[in-house]
Amino acid sequence: MRLNLKPHHLLLAQKLVDKAHANGGLAPLDLERFWEDNALARRDPFARDCPQVPLGIGMAPDCFFAELGIDENAETLHKLHREPEWSRRLTKQYNDRAEEIVGRRLLSEAGPADPTRQYPPVKALHDIFEAVNEWHTDSWWLKQAAHNVDELRALLDRVEARLDNLRAFLLPPNWDEERQRLMALGVKPGLYRGQRGPVTLAASIYGPENLLFLFYDSPDLVARFRDLILRAMLDLGTILDEEAGYTAEAAPRGFSFCDDNCCLLSPDMYELFGYPILKGLFDRYAPDPGNTRGQHSDSAMGHLLPLLGRLNLSWTNFGPTVMVDQIRQHLPNAVIHGQLAPFTFSRNDEVGLVAEFLRDFDMAREKRGLLFATAGSINNGSRLTGLRLIMAAIQEYGRYERLSTDDSEPAAAARSGLSLDDTLRPMTQA
Repeated sequence: MRLNLKPHHLLLAQKLVDKAHANGGLAPLDLERFWEDNALARRDPFARDCPQVPLGIGMAPDCFFAELGIDENAETLHKLHREPEWSRRLTKQYNDRAEEIVGRRLLSEAGPADPTRQYPPVKALHDIFEAVNEWHTDSWWLKQAAHNVDELRALLDRVEARLDNLRAFLLPPNWDEERQRLMALGVKPGLYRGQRGPVTLAASIYGPENLLFLFYDSPDLVARFRDLILRAMLDLGTILDEEAGYTAEAAPRGFSFCDDNCCLLSPDMYELFGYPILKGLFDRYAPDPGNTRGQHSDSAMGHLLPLLGRLNLSWTNFGPTVMVDQIRQHLPNAVIHGQLAPFTFSRNDEVGLVAEFLRDFDMAREKRGLLFATAGSINNGSRLTGLRLIMAAIQEYGRYERLSTDDSEPAAAARSGLSLDDTLRPMTQA
């Protein structure tokens, strides 16, 4: 995308790319030093003694195709996501290459979890709203559950009735027996600490155009839709906490959202619909400084930054048109996961990879708190040599001057060195 790049960014980037090409395509890099410094930097990207910008790119199985020379089509995508043995074999091949190029085996090669230590499936938020999760066009999609105002009103009536006895709806018939067996083994059920965001969820359930018109045609129904989503989320979280043996006071803290479609709403619309849901979940699960409050929205949602700033997010992963300095203006304590355009990476735009890092580093250098990552997903075409080039750019151009330590700064809420994948790993509901 090459947004907001300056001539010196492109000049320095070209110099590093030329060095890589002169070295057989591998950017010059002290691998062991990089990973040692990266481990320290990830502990706290704001720290006064943070040696460099930490790297937050862990790669993804979707990268197997271009890296291993496998055709990406409906059949191979299906096998990647639905045939664990096939995927695990490719993971090993990919990690072999990663170890050679970047010095680490990046993806887990763990086998399937022991089925005797797994809980039976629990229904999710979209099930409460009758949206079927189905596989088509090479991915999972929520099927629309209501198509007009009358259908939406009827759906919300059914949701409201369902919430009156939600535990019976969520948990399968053999739950109590399995829970007793597994808790005796020390295995607790998963918690609910992450969710497809409210706007994306609502747009899936009712359709994006329908949802937008609803704000003008039936604002009362928008408010009811919002309130039932919030109630369902809080009740779902409470039930799963209790099944894991936690009281409200002792339950683990933190909550994160993935809400790409939040960009569709104006600030006024978002303040009416999305903001109260995020605030309600954060008030419940992340009330204190240091609790995780995360938002992934890889879309052009910069117009919502003033509202999100009021939520005191601890980490962000916003779309590539939203710049680091914009985010920092409204979220001074958030670790910014970004802002590399995913297509710059997947198109292997080598000069762009380095130049976008230089741009982001210039914007983050004074206040720190950048975890350099893609501003969104990691897609096929993103190469290990490109990752090494980014690592070299960090080592060559992205080091901080060591400053005297001051533990009072920044706020503890911002002290998180996790990658986006690590941050969202506790999520149990799509």
